[in-house]
Amino acid sequence: MSAYLDHASTTALRPEALEALVAGSARGAGNPSSLHSAGRRARVAVEESREALAAALGARPGEVVWTSGGTESDNLALQGLLRARRAADPARRRVLLAATEHHAVLDCVRWLEAHEGALVTWLPVDGTGCLDPDALEAALRHPDDVALVSLMWANNEVGTVQPVARAAELAHAAGVPLHTDAVQAVGSLPVDFAASGADLLSLSAHKFGGPVGTGALLVRRGTTLVPLVHGGGQELGVRSGTLDATGARATAAALTAALAHRPEEAARLAALRDRLLAGLLQVPGATLRGAPPGPQRLPGNAHVTFEGCEGDSLTYLLDAAGVECSTGSACQAGVPRPSHVLLAMGLSAAEAAGALRFSLGWDSTADDVDTALAAIGPAVERARRATGSRSARARRRVRPALGAGVSR
Repeated sequence: MSAYLDHASTTALRPEALEALVAGSARGAGNPSSLHSAGRRARVAVEESREALAAALGARPGEVVWTSGGTESDNLALQGLLRARRAADPARRRVLLAATEHHAVLDCVRWLEAHEGALVTWLPVDGTGCLDPDALEAALRHPDDVALVSLMWANNEVGTVQPVARAAELAHAAGVPLHTDAVQAVGSLPVDFAASGADLLSLSAHKFGGPVGTGALLVRRGTTLVPLVHGGGQELGVRSGTLDATGARATAAALTAALAHRPEEAARLAALRDRLLAGLLQVPGATLRGAPPGPQRLPGNAHVTFEGCEGDSLTYLLDAAGVECSTGSACQAGVPRPSHVLLAMGLSAAEAAGALRFSLGWDSTADDVDTALAAIGPAVERARRATGSRSARARRRVRPALGAGVSR
């Protein structure tokens, strides 16, 4: 039986969410925009779920916009807000963010930079991946051209928790709205939208035990967005399209379950994580990346680099031993390049190459940790031998080429 330690990419459907999905599917068809009985039942499901989600996250029901997940929420927030801000003041073209953001944010902003004339100011992070608020404050000293700030609540790779409330305070003092990608935080950390000061917050259901393909963007009252999708005018005209009533109910059920005993569950996961880290760091050349265990790190995140290894090789070797983990963001899986997060934290490409992310979730057990610890030593040893063999072969290929064409 395998040990699944990749909950940061997606986690198993919670029983409460599965029950909601089955019950919603059994009720039959019903478009929430229709006026007949089935439509009204679907509308009730959507609005009750909206109220539950809002109550769980410190928001008003009218601030919840249903989406297909984190990527759509990030794109709607960034593109919609930038366009709205530029429509009101064409000078507002600048976006402030750190290079450690998720690719759903980075790639969206780079597209805006290439196609819509956005300007990007990259904010520095320290060796743990945490934003320096002083750097943000300095970047906001002349805010006349700043459209928005985006800062993820917790990093998806190294688990570092960011100072979102402080960043929002600084942004608002300069008259600038702030978006936060809270995809990794919701369900794992105490998230209060109103208290955070953020103007927009992205979340995705499958990170806390809900269904894939459902999420939300929280939009603070008074924040204007230009919609990306035009059609039926659903969600107050911000996000058109037929609403998934069953998905909404399953999302609300999963979040309610995730938060019912969140402090106790966070402590349980942190204890498992710490035991996992203690064993991983016994491997020679292993180094913890991100914030130290504690309140500034996600409770289920263990991110370690192994000197002299390649993360992809380690992933395959561990998978063969029954341990499922990743090198970082699953959205970039299969692309052999160093983590942009680790590079932004100051690591070299060689140091970043041996990265592994182990992430625990609601159904993780001590057996999962034991399985990983039993497999990691042999996997690292084999990966280092493979890396050394490849390096030796590369050196042998280079030597003849260096002497080609030289008379003796």
